[in-house]
Amino acid sequence: MVTNRYRTTLLAGLAIVLLLSSPLFAQEGSPARPKITGISHVGYFVSDLPKAIVFWHDFLGFDEEYSLTKKDSTDIRIAFIKINDHQHIELFNEPPTHPPNMMSHLCFTVDDIEAMRTYLRSKGFDVKPGNGGKTRTGDYAFEIKDPDGMLVEFVQTLPGGLEAKAAGKFEPDTRIATKIYHLGFLVGNSEKSIDFYGNVLGFKETWRGGANPKELSWINMRVPDGDDYVEFMLYRNAPDKFGTKNHISLVVPDVVKSVAILEARPAFKTYGKELKVATGVNQKRQVNLYDPDGTRVELMEANTVTGKPTPSSTAPPPPPTHD
Repeated sequence: MVTNRYRTTLLAGLAIVLLLSSPLFAQEGSPARPKITGISHVGYFVSDLPKAIVFWHDFLGFDEEYSLTKKDSTDIRIAFIKINDHQHIELFNEPPTHPPNMMSHLCFTVDDIEAMRTYLRSKGFDVKPGNGGKTRTGDYAFEIKDPDGMLVEFVQTLPGGLEAKAAGKFEPDTRIATKIYHLGFLVGNSEKSIDFYGNVLGFKETWRGGANPKELSWINMRVPDGDDYVEFMLYRNAPDKFGTKNHISLVVPDVVKSVAILEARPAFKTYGKELKVATGVNQKRQVNLYDPDGTRVELMEANTVTGKPTPSSTAPPPPPTHD
């Protein structure tokens, strides 16, 4: 027979266990990670902004959402190419920080920017309360570096920001795609990158593949609270074509139809390169495009040609290129 005193003690113990495992307790003892819901944007340096705009606008069919000028100047510093209400591309009208790499930074959307600061500080990252703040676009953001030195930005969009004000606008039917599928970037130490994106940020590994069956080439990691993902581009030797490795992938329902649309546009003659559809190691059809600076833009279908998931590679990654 269970006495009232025993039942009370049992319930109290259960309550303590639930409290210890709750997010509220985690925020007090070890701060909980806020939600990372998807890819906000990617930034690229461009050597010729008008040519880059022709590529994104005339050829790929996107609209320029807005632009920011340089300090004390009327010259455009950043042009914003809208993909959808939550994703865009930033074109920096300035020389690259680390040439020949034209990728400036990655950015992920979070639901609470201050909670993200607190969480990363608890993990040992030097994120001071004043690091970042309200941006010129009217949102809250700050950035840190990943193990390879890539700038990783986190943003919380605000109702009064430029992105919110542009909701439902600048989305022409000419857009060749309506969503960023993933971002690919060079990774020299897969273990450190998995620790950063996986253990710290909470990304989940979804697939591994390789052009060589004896050595791994790619690792896909999905954001913890959404469907977008990043692709680690592993390498053995220092790459000579950063723009091929550091790329953006846009999802399309039918690559062949997308190619036909692009080839029918007047800007295709200016583009001047063959559009070759191929089936990747992941068994998804894709086509590679290149902006005027050689940065790769990949159009990819979400489904495999077989209709079944492609098994992950079991090959080992290349040896790390840095500690």
